[in-house]
Amino acid sequence: MTQITGTGIWSAGLRYGDRAEAAEASAELDELGYSALWVPDIGGDVFSVVESLMAATRTATIATGILNLWMHSPEETADAHRRITTAHGDRFLVGIGVSHRPLIDAGEPGRYRRPLAAMAAFLDGLDSAATPLATSSRVLAALGPKMLQLGRDRAAGVHPYNVTPEHTAVAREAVGPTKLVLPEQAVAVTTDPERARKLGRDHLATYMGLPNYTNNLRRLGFTDADFAGAGSDRLVDALVAWGDDAAIAARVRQHRDAGADHVCIQVLSDEGPFPRQAWRELAPALTSSPA
Repeated sequence: MTQITGTGIWSAGLRYGDRAEAAEASAELDELGYSALWVPDIGGDVFSVVESLMAATRTATIATGILNLWMHSPEETADAHRRITTAHGDRFLVGIGVSHRPLIDAGEPGRYRRPLAAMAAFLDGLDSAATPLATSSRVLAALGPKMLQLGRDRAAGVHPYNVTPEHTAVAREAVGPTKLVLPEQAVAVTTDPERARKLGRDHLATYMGLPNYTNNLRRLGFTDADFAGAGSDRLVDALVAWGDDAAIAARVRQHRDAGADHVCIQVLSDEGPFPRQAWRELAPALTSSPA
């Protein structure tokens, strides 16, 4: 796996939307110059989706953001990576995460336990697989100091989600100068504050009920007042970049200035799973160098 730079797209639509349209959209995103396409995972056949996106693109890295380690075995993951990269080239970056206790325990109470140890064991399994998954082809979803350290020691770096440029600086300091820092940034392409914050609050509603995120935001200085109701304007504006393409590019640059190697944007939209017009409009500002 080579160094990942530039700006990418994080999209649930590419994972769960119509497969044919996802392939068509990914091909266009590749042509527009987005350097990586990130897809989430809550179980199910994520590897066939990755393979479909790999087949539809020529140069973009395809990354999981994240592969849920409770839903897949290390052996399955390593074998899928071997198979897909053999067929389509070394463009598959496996982002791995422990997810969240309320989500994992919902179907099987008590399953989510000792997440740091579970991640270390999963990485052990990747290392001991018949065809090991190389450290250079995996990154960890990491927010707090212990998981950031594990990403430094046992992966190519980290993929923080739902974070601010201030957290990107924390992540860079934690992993050192040579490891990858690849944050996700939610964006709303509108100059209307009311609409932008409505999109932002709708997006953040689920995450504000997950302690991994709220604990991380508290470490960054947010308080109970920011989490009250649907979230303060200060919180929404910190987590969701909104405005025209220049304003969104400015937020991406803030992550870069804080130490990010690559930033993947997640476009918030009420226009369906493939906000292709927004992706097109943002491309000139985000895919030229530097963004």
